[in-house]
Amino acid sequence: MTQGNGHSQEPISNLEYDFLTVLHNKAEAVRAYETYIKDAKAVNSQPCVDLFQKLRQSEIEQAQEIRRHLQEVMQHGKM
Repeated sequence: MTQGNGHSQEPISNLEYDFLTVLHNKAEAVRAYETYIKDAKAVNSQPCVDLFQKLRQSEIEQAQEIRRHLQEVMQHGKM
């Protein structure tokens, strides 16, 4: 819902919500990979540890990029 001045009456924009949701999902994935890494270490599977660590690092890098986009959207309303 928008007012006559074009500003939304919603507490956050759809775009902000989308980025927040994606960021939350990335944070959950990072946390899950920590468990998967522990499980792989428990069975002495270094190839699995290596893969899970690589995937976790990718999630961290994506989360950092999402944070940068979110900050831009929150400051300017768009990219």
